[in-house]
Amino acid sequence: MEQTPQNRRKIPKRVAQAVISSLKGGVVPRIGLPYITVGRSSEIEALLRDVEIIGEGGASFRFIVGRYGSGKSFLLQTIRNNVMEKGFVVMDADLSPERRLQGTRGQGLATYRELIGNLATKTKPEGGALTLVLERWIGAVQNTVTESDGIEPGDAAFQEAVEKRIRDVIKSLSEMVHGFDFARLITLYYRAFLADDDETRDMVIRWFRGEYATRTEARRDLGVNAIITDDDWYDYLKLFAMFFRLAGYRGMLIFIDELVNIYKIPQSIARNNNYEKILTMYNDTLQGKAQYLGILMSGTPQCVEDTRRGIYSYEALRSRLQEGKFSREGTRDLLSPVIRLEPLSSEEMMVLCEKLSDMHAFLYGYERTIDTPDLVTFIRIEYGRIGSDTHITPREVIRDFIELLDIVYQHPQTDVTALLESDEFSYARSDDAGNDEAGDEFADFIL
Repeated sequence: MEQTPQNRRKIPKRVAQAVISSLKGGVVPRIGLPYITVGRSSEIEALLRDVEIIGEGGASFRFIVGRYGSGKSFLLQTIRNNVMEKGFVVMDADLSPERRLQGTRGQGLATYRELIGNLATKTKPEGGALTLVLERWIGAVQNTVTESDGIEPGDAAFQEAVEKRIRDVIKSLSEMVHGFDFARLITLYYRAFLADDDETRDMVIRWFRGEYATRTEARRDLGVNAIITDDDWYDYLKLFAMFFRLAGYRGMLIFIDELVNIYKIPQSIARNNNYEKILTMYNDTLQGKAQYLGILMSGTPQCVEDTRRGIYSYEALRSRLQEGKFSREGTRDLLSPVIRLEPLSSEEMMVLCEKLSDMHAFLYGYERTIDTPDLVTFIRIEYGRIGSDTHITPREVIRDFIELLDIVYQHPQTDVTALLESDEFSYARSDDAGNDEAGDEFADFIL
């Protein structure tokens, strides 16, 4: 979306503030991404093609691989926001030392709890949407009984008719692993909803969030003999994906970032247990054991490709994920399980900086003072630094640029050209002929 003085003011100030503040802090904003998205069109197209397959009952698993600050999280958030608009439920979590896919101290269950806590829909994109989804489903079933069967909520037969439709809808869940208890809890939630029994509803939600520690406690409160554990939490995600489809959504996508935290696990047995969990999830999506489910995981090249500690150290995964003989830079296979992010070009960064200039000026209520020649100079210096061809990332360029915008805004008398050419900013410029030549080509492209 091109930013112009005419359309930039359509951006709500709260969105502009969130975008600028997040990017300055080095994190990806949850909202406002369409206003600043540049590049990655091929990757986005490939992932959205997966989304259509998921909506038709299929499943998908992809790895997004790129260096720190290269735009992995940005891409995940872009897809997350896009699929919510298309009617999907989303969950996301960042792995950490306390959150893994498998662990001996409940780290896998901690990841499940994070995913459920971040469950989001179009109408509740910030997360915490589990109760909303359940109650929307109940309302939809009640409306169906009223419209199709002609039974009004006050009729004696209304509750029985609703429960019959609920049983019909969730019957397919009972055939899945752990599906019987899952379906029973859905029915229990409906009855508690109908009776305004907040205590029972809260207990069912606690169970779905994985907060019951023992089966004895779950049996006493809810009459079920199962709880969600570190070993079987993924089975319940598959149940949720099917249930959300039955509840009127198109499917579910799971986003898991920071795979490097598995790579950092010092014990090889613990690492391999996590890789085994990834293999299970990967095989399920490819073999048709999961439906209406998409999984995207992201990490650095090292945590994926290192044959000593990374995902490729687990032979069963390496043989499935390693690229063939024909993929290379410029001719990537975007249909493969692993999508490697190439750096944004200087031209794409130029477009992004221009959008940020417009957004910053609108947010703080001033006429934009950084013009196209200033942007050209900024990008040439950033991409002319020593090692920029292999080490520069969008995160670093964006943070530098927002700092420049802040300084110019707070000190209007600042000579932008002089500031850009100062030693403080351009101290690391390379005199290397190759980088100078690249900068000249960029200037020719822009001007």
